Amino acid sequence: MTASAEALAGVAAAMAAGTGPVAVDAERASGFRYSQRAYLVQLRRAGAGSALVDPIPLAGALEPLATALGEPEWVLHAASQDLPCLDELGLRPASLFDTELAGRLAGLPRVGLGPMVENLLGLSLEKGHGAADWSRRPLPEDWLVYAALDVEVLIELRDVLSGMLDEQGKLEWARQEFEAVRTAGPPAQRAEPWRRTSGIHKVRKPRPLAAVRELWQARDSLAAERDVAPGRVLPDAAIVDAAVRNPDSAQALAGLAVFRGRSQRRLARYWFDALRRAAALADDELPHSSAATDGPPPVSRWADRQPDAAARLTAARAALAAVSESHDVPVENLLQPDLLRRLCWTPPADGDTAGALAAGGARPWQVELLGPLLDEALHPRET
Repeated sequence: MTASAEALAGVAAAMAAGTGPVAVDAERASGFRYSQRAYLVQLRRAGAGSALVDPIPLAGALEPLATALGEPEWVLHAASQDLPCLDELGLRPASLFDTELAGRLAGLPRVGLGPMVENLLGLSLEKGHGAADWSRRPLPEDWLVYAALDVEVLIELRDVLSGMLDEQGKLEWARQEFEAVRTAGPPAQRAEPWRRTSGIHKVRKPRPLAAVRELWQARDSLAAERDVAPGRVLPDAAIVDAAVRNPDSAQALAGLAVFRGRSQRRLARYWFDALRRAAALADDELPHSSAATDGPPPVSRWADRQPDAAARLTAARAALAAVSESHDVPVENLLQPDLLRRLCWTPPADGDTAGALAAGGARPWQVELLGPLLDEALHPRET
């Protein structure tokens, strides 16, 4: 594993002297650490071989590698998952090929890396360490072998998929999708991320919801401070249980199932203070039972609130389903579901469906393919 500036210079020189695309992968420790940083970067290029780079001791010193990787096309699987942590390291592609996305557009039924390699290349990838704690040092030898295998055949897989897409007339679609992923930037932060607490549907009243919020925020602060995954600091189920049961003291809180553990007993006062903050809130400071949104209401309410919008959505979904079947592309890859709902709820006032699609982030191929069909669904002609 490359972990020194001298070794990195050698890897960078080898990658720069190689030919063709560069296979790239990154390993994080999402289930163990609060951060989403990369703890290992895997590379492979024809003429250069494979390299495993440890970015932890090399933080801030990866410029030679960034320069070497600045021009060639990168090949990644599920690129949107790895690009943010690679960007944090100063590693950014000039162009991109995403094998998972290519598989979706090509109509493959299973687009995990293992199944695709097996079905298209006749090989079986080593399994077993994808969800491991990659922040661990030293990394075991079998983990390193597993990591290296993730980029071993990515370029061959890219070539097969590129040929399939070309035969299907979808190669330009794929290029536009890859560029959208490359330039997307980091995902926007959620306004109320605490509402994603698992099991929160059991909490319906504002005061207990405030307790969930306060406990979630207390957990998030502690997890960030310790760089530990939030679920390892306190499970979601414990947050919901405490909010629903509303214990009246730190001792009573420590009597609840998860809070009985030794580490949680030490933090009982910390968690109970969060509950007390929720209890002290004025009524106008309590959260609403549902999250505020700038989009349309849940589709289940459309028939009662806006029957015309419900009819438009039904027609639009039928049109997309037909296109999905005829072109063998999943519906969700034809158009973002949120954009479809927004257009059906509020059709463009000027009747420019193509313009509204483009403004909502649809790629040119989507606008060309779907524009006329959605225009008919959004503006049905009277008979």
